[in-house]
Amino acid sequence: MTERVGARELLRRVLDEDGWTCWDTPPAGTPDPASPYGGELAAARERSGYDEAVVTGAGRLRGRRVAFVVSEFRFLAGSIGLATADRIVAAVERATAEGLPLLAAPSSGGTRMQEGTAAFVQMARITAAVMAHRAAGLPYLVYLRHPTTGGVFASWGSLGHMTAAEPGALIGFLGPRVYEGLYGEPFPSGVQVAENLAAKGLLDAVMGIDDLGEVASRALNVLCGSPPVSASFQASVDVFPEETAWDSIERSRRPDRPGVRELLRYGATDVTPLSGTGQGEADPGLLLALARFGAAPCVVVGQDRSSQRTGHPLGPAGLRVARRGMQLAAELGLPLVTVVDTPGAVLSAEAEEGGLAGEIARCLADLITLPAPSLCLLLGEGTGGAALALLPADRVLVARHAWLSPLPPEGASLIVHRTVARAGEMAAAQGVRSADLLRDGLADALVDEHPDAADEPEPFCRRAAAAVEAGLSGLAPGGPAARQARYRPHS
Repeated sequence: MTERVGARELLRRVLDEDGWTCWDTPPAGTPDPASPYGGELAAARERSGYDEAVVTGAGRLRGRRVAFVVSEFRFLAGSIGLATADRIVAAVERATAEGLPLLAAPSSGGTRMQEGTAAFVQMARITAAVMAHRAAGLPYLVYLRHPTTGGVFASWGSLGHMTAAEPGALIGFLGPRVYEGLYGEPFPSGVQVAENLAAKGLLDAVMGIDDLGEVASRALNVLCGSPPVSASFQASVDVFPEETAWDSIERSRRPDRPGVRELLRYGATDVTPLSGTGQGEADPGLLLALARFGAAPCVVVGQDRSSQRTGHPLGPAGLRVARRGMQLAAELGLPLVTVVDTPGAVLSAEAEEGGLAGEIARCLADLITLPAPSLCLLLGEGTGGAALALLPADRVLVARHAWLSPLPPEGASLIVHRTVARAGEMAAAQGVRSADLLRDGLADALVDEHPDAADEPEPFCRRAAAAVEAGLSGLAPGGPAARQARYRPHS
């Protein structure tokens, strides 16, 4: 059973104990209490103890000042009328003016039917205020409560940089009672439920109210953070591993080799996973998260090789998840860290029809033109277009046994020699090793392995994380010209 609490109780349980300041002013233009609608409003105020369907203001979340807009469902089902919209827009605009992150906790049936079209179009006005807040580079976090439907879900409820929901909450565009009344049959069960929407990549998380404060605070530690300004990064000079290309390829394929999840577990703090595109797609082969490496906050877009090798090869949906991370970094001015570790993109009719090649191209375009600083970590396998899609960056780090190739070496051998038996020879000829990448200027620094990351997963991940922190220190976005310069042939 979903726990339903009022606006004040939610604020009491989420914000710090020193309380919060209300920004609300009495609603203007109240209808005549003798009119039917005026009577409903009066009854709603008496019954709920609120004067409107939202409460707005500011408080502290783990010491950080934040603004909030919280629905009160007991007031006419949290519906949005003109006075409600005035209150929401005023709060969003004040949060923007004061440079505050904004927490929204909707619980609403949508537009207030008693006010009709005039109320309906307020969703566009609220959306404009939210997008101006985001355009100012300020975080907007959304917590969808039971129930959230209609125009609220289709406007300010779906615009969060991060979006979570109550367990079991009813969340959907069309209310099930309306659907049944219009079509004479129940809406399919299990669809408009928070857990299902999270599985489909529409929500980042499902969590109880008592977990919301900690998760939101952890996310804001990254979203409101600033990268270190001191330049502590040093490029590798004459660091050429002695192993053959094939030796590195075999080591990179070890099932126990640490990947992006271990990198975050051992080397990062304030890790907040995000899920899916927010538009109905998810891909377990691509991890998206907010995180800190030492003092450096960032958005992490990482290929999860373990998941890819156990039934979830990377497809176009995964690249669209990656592009969500790129957009997030660009909008908030956060550094972007991409982690390349892939045996290659999925090869299937569905991937072709889903626009795999186009998504690779759009990832490349987004990275080349990204207005935020970027760093790429070549962590292990680097096969084909899926690897290339996350490669362009201002700085590139490479693990000793990581590699980058247009095809798996076996595939290259088949093309050139019509046999896979000469894969090692092809890998050597193609210059896929970390030593080759450093020599050719395709990578800037080496993350060493002693002698193999799989034999020392935690120390390796800590070294890699320290290298990422150093790489982000003092890093400024290089722009398209600088990013493409490293790919020009050297004379």
